[in-house]
Amino acid sequence: MNSIVKAFEKIGTRVKFSDLSKRQTRFRRIRNASTGRDISLIVDIEKDKQGEFYKIETDGSVDLHIMNIDKELNHLLLFARDKYKAKYRFLCGLDERGWFAAAVPGAVSNISDAMDSLKPKQVIAAQKNIKTEKKNRRKNEAFLRQGEWFFLPAPDISPPAELILKNEPIQRGPGNPHKVQEIFRTGGEVVYVCRKYPQGVSFKKYREIMKNPEAILMGWRTMKVNMTVYGKGRVTHRDHQTIVLKGWYQILPNRETESWFIENLVFLD
Repeated sequence: MNSIVKAFEKIGTRVKFSDLSKRQTRFRRIRNASTGRDISLIVDIEKDKQGEFYKIETDGSVDLHIMNIDKELNHLLLFARDKYKAKYRFLCGLDERGWFAAAVPGAVSNISDAMDSLKPKQVIAAQKNIKTEKKNRRKNEAFLRQGEWFFLPAPDISPPAELILKNEPIQRGPGNPHKVQEIFRTGGEVVYVCRKYPQGVSFKKYREIMKNPEAILMGWRTMKVNMTVYGKGRVTHRDHQTIVLKGWYQILPNRETESWFIENLVFLD
């Protein structure tokens, strides 16, 4: 683990390790999407008297090593292989005012490719004419970015005034939401949500569940997934610099959850 500690020090931060098997509760379960197995690894950000640090929790069955370091960006790419030989990659680094850890989809081996892998396909298409040195900036001719959210210009959008919501949050799970001055949502699929099924189930699944008389007491409500979302005006978050959308922009989350299923990271409305 000493080489991993030194790698994190090179990008200006600390890392601590702990035994996952001793954790009393697991607030964040990480599951391999193809095998359906939980992996014995959590990479997260915590805080102590000295400030933020990375915390890597494992039961000892996961092999870890550093694939790539960029000291100028304060980023590194962490590789993990579990006992089932499944491979995982985390992009770790400094983004504006705080440190982040993002699960990266795809078999990437360097930081630049990891950053591209996290971009939605619409962003990749929009940046095709952007110079290489500009494509990973938070602002360029193709898009704006704030944390895990990308904003693509949508000049042809002109939503009815009565459908525009003010000071709306955008969020994919626990944590502090980003707030957008004006929001317009369209499309999407209806799902049924309750305490037991916080990510929602389809109507077909809902009907099956409701065959159990006790299911009516679960506190169901309808929500939507896979909406097309547009924003305009100020976008704020306590960990990020405020950006201003001058006109309508399509709002897209990064592709972190496409790497594996992460419990409670679902974009619902």
